[in-house]
Amino acid sequence: MATTGRSPAPEDIRFAVIATDVVIFTILDKKLKVLLIPIRGTHFKNAHGFPGGMILPEETADDSVKRHMKNKAGVESPSYMEQLYAFSAVDRDPRGRVVSVAYIALIPPSRAEAVTKGATWVDIRKLPALAYDHNTIGRVALERLENKIKYTTIGRHFLPPLFTLTELQQTHETVQGEVLDKRNFRKKVLALDFLKPAGKIKKGGRSRPAELYRFAKNKDLTLGGI
Repeated sequence: MATTGRSPAPEDIRFAVIATDVVIFTILDKKLKVLLIPIRGTHFKNAHGFPGGMILPEETADDSVKRHMKNKAGVESPSYMEQLYAFSAVDRDPRGRVVSVAYIALIPPSRAEAVTKGATWVDIRKLPALAYDHNTIGRVALERLENKIKYTTIGRHFLPPLFTLTELQQTHETVQGEVLDKRNFRKKVLALDFLKPAGKIKKGGRSRPAELYRFAKNKDLTLGGI
């Protein structure tokens, strides 16, 4: 419908269907990965995309995305979830006018295997061609996570309760997609005072024994920049 500067007549209004989609992140094999599921339907052949679907009349967007995560991906109660963006390109869905309220969710590697049969973990930076506009959704989700880990403690959702500074740095490097200077990274994170020594040492393997840390608070914090 062309924009004319006037309000449309009631008979000219066409309503869009509202859906939710979710980009579920984890870290596996030192790669930042997302969960893809097969997309069924006559418009797509051998296609994959992010878990999602239509919002039911009695649901909120949050209710909807949790239902689709559980039913289509086997993921229940992610460690972290936030609303990302509303994707509303007119031609994003070949079936008709559908607006997607997209989310990101994080789960630790220890839960990555407990997903629905047929779902696969794929490197977010090497996505194949996906159904709908899911490549665009994936790109925006990656940008959000890359930026957010630089000024919050969101990376804690990929880590075990106790971890070394090396493991924390590796998590940041995996999410940000770049190598960080070891000395500068440690100086910054220790100065921000969001970590506490666990009073334990990690031993084993070829590496030297390393001090273990934990996050000072069991919630996400906004920092001055890591």
